[in-house]
Amino acid sequence: MGLLSGKTALITGASKGIGRAIAIKYAQEGANVAFTYLSSVEKGQALENELAAYGIKAKGYRSDASQFAAAEELVNAVVSEFGGLDILINNAGITRDNLLMRMTEEAWDEVINVNLKSCFNTVKAATRTMMKAKAGAIINITSVVGIKGNAGQANYAASKSGIVGFTKSVALELGSRNIRCNAVAPGFIETEMTAVLDEKTVQGWRDAIPMKRGGQPDEVANACVFLGSDMSSYISGQVLQVDGAMLT
Repeated sequence: MGLLSGKTALITGASKGIGRAIAIKYAQEGANVAFTYLSSVEKGQALENELAAYGIKAKGYRSDASQFAAAEELVNAVVSEFGGLDILINNAGITRDNLLMRMTEEAWDEVINVNLKSCFNTVKAATRTMMKAKAGAIINITSVVGIKGNAGQANYAASKSGIVGFTKSVALELGSRNIRCNAVAPGFIETEMTAVLDEKTVQGWRDAIPMKRGGQPDEVANACVFLGSDMSSYISGQVLQVDGAMLT
């Protein structure tokens, strides 16, 4: 019996990196997994098959959570296909880095919509089902950049900081209905995105972290298992940093 046996989870942006690691870890812990992807249908299908191999129900949805109507449609489809929704994980996110003086309005709007508005969209859509069940766990993936800020990432930092305020507000509003809402703030996590960067630069980042290494997607996924499971039944409104003591 896994820590998430019998629970249904919806994970946005699960085709690669952290989202993919969360989906796999959730399947290993016995959760039925619905997930979204934006790019290739083949990748979505492959992940669906990979998750189903753990003996759980898995289904991928090609959906853009930054669109209000699409998010509502998505949640309704998941609830009708899986018979409910116990855990919502907002992981979909993009970067459009640039110094503020060079940042376009489009680069600002796109990041705010995909990273922050999507959280509003999916949580609003999922609330009815969770309130009816008088149970639920919401996990929003933020970032240490949302806590500390980062030059060249004003849009990304604002979106991730917004997620923190949103998470705490949702926890206050829905606590009486036994719905918990927490955020996970990864630090420097080594994924496909970081693999293409200059090795010397990456090593410099590793050296600046007290634990002297980047994190693995699995390590973020483990925190999400804890926050989605009954092990964290009295934890809500918190931001859990998974960053090797980068920000203390």
